[in-house]
Amino acid sequence: MGKKLNGTVIVTYRCNARCSMCSRYKAPSRPEEELSVETIRKLPRMYFTNVTGGEPFIRTDLRDIVRELMKISDRVVISTNGFFTDRIIELCREFPNVGIRISIEGLEQTNNEIRGLPNGYQRGYTTLKRLREMGMRDVGFGMTVQDRNAPDLVPLYQISNELDMEFATASLHNSFYFVETKNIIHDRPMVAGHFEDLINELLNSHSPKKWFRAYFNHGLINYIYGQKRLLPCDMSFDTFFIDPYGDVMPCNGTRDKEVMGNLNEQSWEELWNSAQAEEVRKKVRCCDRNCWMIGSVSPAMHKYIWKPAWWVIRHKFLRFWKKKKYSMYENKIVRDYRDGRVTKEELDACSTCDLCAIASNGLSEGSNAQLQSQDGEDVGKSDFAAQIEGKR
Repeated sequence: MGKKLNGTVIVTYRCNARCSMCSRYKAPSRPEEELSVETIRKLPRMYFTNVTGGEPFIRTDLRDIVRELMKISDRVVISTNGFFTDRIIELCREFPNVGIRISIEGLEQTNNEIRGLPNGYQRGYTTLKRLREMGMRDVGFGMTVQDRNAPDLVPLYQISNELDMEFATASLHNSFYFVETKNIIHDRPMVAGHFEDLINELLNSHSPKKWFRAYFNHGLINYIYGQKRLLPCDMSFDTFFIDPYGDVMPCNGTRDKEVMGNLNEQSWEELWNSAQAEEVRKKVRCCDRNCWMIGSVSPAMHKYIWKPAWWVIRHKFLRFWKKKKYSMYENKIVRDYRDGRVTKEELDACSTCDLCAIASNGLSEGSNAQLQSQDGEDVGKSDFAAQIEGKR
């Protein structure tokens, strides 16, 4: 038996949210093409599995999928917008050890504007509280930080801290997965300043786990300034993504979908050791997108633990003995931008943003075909209406 892997299972591209930084809702998958339980059973042993979408709870058979994943994975965490409260509660009653991360993009008004979900904040917050009341421990918030919601970063962390919940962060990215090419941070010093405040909150805690999260957020400052990753990327070597069509990919951060093989048609061993997979790995080694998302960074932090560990030790020492807080200006690029040695245009060119590009969507031929006669958002609205009426 080979080593356990780190996997992300994208169970659907359908989504009922209308997030400003993600156009996936405009490019949904067809339900009949989405991953079957039989394909899920072909996945390898994993030490961690993230279940995501789209909105995973839009699939009424999600419990069947999770049931199979719990047999082959040490830990399963589902990323959701929290809208389908009853479905989430029902699943968690059967699987009390599953993790739930609800995407909340700021305080109430900010969140609802960004995510385009009526009463989305209250739905997500209510779902989290009900899960806590059930005794669920592995629950928390997930926030994608941008100019619009950066001022809410620390206040939202403080809410999660008061509720003793997890708090995960990300920043804007462009890829086929998000069906976006135009996402970019405009006011980097402002956004980085709020990350700086969060990092100091995390370092000031008594939780070693939060100290390492401080390092992750330090890396997000580095990322929004368009710099090289702080840690190597080993996606496609010990980590993988699988999309709703059974296509196995290195990650969700590439401009176009890179396919290692298809699990509907192949066994895992055949796929993972194929010449096609090796070609994708060569591309990963030459990738210049410098993503800093938890799917690639978390395994890298475990693999290269001495780097984040040294950062944590140094900053805890400075805080304890020198009473010195973390400063975003520890990053040379932040100082260079402040002092005029680097321009905004130069930093923009280092980002994944391409205002002239047409976004790839990673859909199958069948899913793309349905968009020829009907707008993707209308397809999603029709599907969502059927969900609410209980027809699917």
